[in-house]
Amino acid sequence: YNNIRIPVTWMDRFDGNNLADDNGNVNFNHSRFIQLVEVIDYALTKGMYVIINTHHEAWLKEDYNGSTSDNAIFGNLWTYIAEYFQGYSYKLVFEVLNEPEGSMGDWSTPGPLPTDSTALSLTREINQVGYDAIRATGGGNTDRVILVAPNGQGNQSQLDDVYPNVASIPGAGADEYLGFTVHTYDPWDFCGQTGSNSFYSSTSVMVSEVSGTINDVADYSESLGVALHYGEFGVGRDGNQAERNTDLVREYYRTVAQTALDRAIPVSVWDDRGWFGMVEGNGSGGFQFLYNIATYMIEQQ
Repeated sequence: YNNIRIPVTWMDRFDGNNLADDNGNVNFNHSRFIQLVEVIDYALTKGMYVIINTHHEAWLKEDYNGSTSDNAIFGNLWTYIAEYFQGYSYKLVFEVLNEPEGSMGDWSTPGPLPTDSTALSLTREINQVGYDAIRATGGGNTDRVILVAPNGQGNQSQLDDVYPNVASIPGAGADEYLGFTVHTYDPWDFCGQTGSNSFYSSTSVMVSEVSGTINDVADYSESLGVALHYGEFGVGRDGNQAERNTDLVREYYRTVAQTALDRAIPVSVWDDRGWFGMVEGNGSGGFQFLYNIATYMIEQQ
């Protein structure tokens, strides 16, 4: 492991409070923000890359329509974040918006489908707003890596729809520090929290399909001259831990990681401390699950 991705929700409330007010002004004295900085600093001292983002943010996703007011708030939020971390190492990476969805394109109601032309346009717009705000702060943010995600919960399949050409990308191809970040829980009938191992007839079929899709996405990203990051992947274990504690699932994790690494693509496995939890204390056999995967990967080398 040489990177840590930290999901950060700024304007949705937890326990009755939030990190930023309704105008996107961040409270740097908030206890959760102070803890966030401590975690970032600690990871950087260990030589790791650290990714922070705007995560959830239902206030924006549910009814975003490209309004001047929403753009101003989101831009202001990123201005606050970027200015605070302006002097930080280049190993701190900004991800503009985790999993654009809702009015920006959702696989379920009430949002439009991710392939909807307006949803695609709004996804490009909100990514551009965040990107512009970050770059405008200057200093270390002039050449800090910024990641933008496609819609449909950041689904890898949506990358070519959201960004069909170089001109559509923030920076229009002139920013070598702009990257794509995508997620994969594909196929959902296997990877979802209630998915089943029976979806695949054999391990070889799974390996072929999963690696093939990742390579296709990598080829497309390369064709646009943009670096790629797999920001989330995993297999859910909601009530079926015994079925998931198998070499088929372990091979899925290995296949995603190894296929990406073979293409020089960094990856961040998803751990939500719940259905996709991989660490001790989440009630899902976490640490042992992670240990089993690590042992399996070593044995395959």
